[in-house]
Amino acid sequence: MSTRTWVKQAVRIIEADANRSADTHLIPLRLPAFPGIDIYLKDESSHPTGSLKHRLARSLFLYSLCNGWIRQGSTIVEASSGSTAVSEAYFARLLNLPFVSVMPRSTSPEKIALIEFYGGRCHLIDDASQVGSEAQRLAHESGGHFMDQFTYAERATDWRSNNNIAESLFNQMREEPHPVPHWIVCAAGTGGTSATLGRYVRYKRHDTQICVADPDNSVFYDYYLNGDNGITAPCGSRIEGIGRPRVEASFVRHVIDAMVKVPDGYSLAALRHLEQITGRRCGGSTGTIFCATLSLAAEMRAQGERGSIVAILCDGGERYLHSYYNDVWLYANGFQISEQIAEIRAFANDEAAPSWPLHAQRISGMTGQTA
Repeated sequence: MSTRTWVKQAVRIIEADANRSADTHLIPLRLPAFPGIDIYLKDESSHPTGSLKHRLARSLFLYSLCNGWIRQGSTIVEASSGSTAVSEAYFARLLNLPFVSVMPRSTSPEKIALIEFYGGRCHLIDDASQVGSEAQRLAHESGGHFMDQFTYAERATDWRSNNNIAESLFNQMREEPHPVPHWIVCAAGTGGTSATLGRYVRYKRHDTQICVADPDNSVFYDYYLNGDNGITAPCGSRIEGIGRPRVEASFVRHVIDAMVKVPDGYSLAALRHLEQITGRRCGGSTGTIFCATLSLAAEMRAQGERGSIVAILCDGGERYLHSYYNDVWLYANGFQISEQIAEIRAFANDEAAPSWPLHAQRISGMTGQTA
C-alpha cells in the first residue's frame, strides 16, 4: 500500500470515529447567589476517552498525518501525565500503530491502566522535567513520531470550524436565554483550548471573553501578567492535566482576557461542592475552573450585569478516586479542605460567607501591564 493511500485511509478512520461520537453535553448549574447569571458546564468527560484531551488527540493525529509525519507502522510517542496519552492511545489503536507515553512515575494508576487498556505502553521516569527530552529520544530511536502536544496543541486544532470545542459550545447555546456567553472559563495544560476559544470568538466577532484558571506551581498566570516567557517553577502542578512549571509554546497569552490564580485547596474543595449540586465527580482541573467561574460571576453581580458563563468540565473524577476523593490521600498531602468546602458552599448558595478571596486579573492590551 502506498503512503498516500494509507494516509487517506487513516484520515477516513479518524473522521468516521468523530461521526460516530455524539457531541458533549452542556449542563446548566443553579447557583442561588447569582440570579440573572446562567452558568453551564461543558461536559468533556462524555468523549469516548473521557476527557477534553480527546479533541486534542484527534487534532494532533490529523495534523501529523496531513503533514506527512506519521506513516504506516510509525511508533507514536508522547510526553503526557495521563489524559492526552489516554486519548492518543485510543487513536493509535484505531490506526494499528504502536504507542508509548513518557510520564512521571507519580501519574495516577487509573490513567496508566486506561493507556494500557487501549494498547499503549507507559514509560515511567522519576524526573518529571525530563519527560519531553525522553520522549524525543524514544521517538528518534524507534524511527517514530513525537506528537509534542505542548508545541503543536494551539496550531493543530482548526479554530475556525470543524466542530472544535468553541463551535460546539456556541451551537449548543443558541436557544439559551443568553446565547452569547459573557465568559468562557477553561484551564491550561498545553494552552491549546484557550487558544482555540480566544481565536474563535475573535473570528466570529463575539463579545465573549476568555478566562483561564491556573493552579499552584504553574507559571502561566505570572507569564500572562508580566510577559516573561523564561520563568520557571521549582515543581509541577498537583492538579493533574493543567498548570506547567515552564511556559509552553502553545500558550497564547494575548487571546486571553483574564486569568485567576486558584490555590489547590480551593480547587479540591470545589469538587465536593460540584458533586453535591451535579451528582457527579469531576477531575481536579474542573474544580480550579469552577473557582474562577465563581470569581467572574461575583464580578458580574457586583456590576449589575446579567448573562451567561460557560465553564469547561475537563474530565471525570473516577480517575482520581485514589487521590482527590480520598481523605487519607488529602491528609497525607497536606490538604485540610473542610473550611474551603464550607466557604464555597456558602458563597455559591448566597448564605452568610466571607468575601470571595479569588479575583480575575487582566493585562492591558499588548503592553503586559496589569489592568
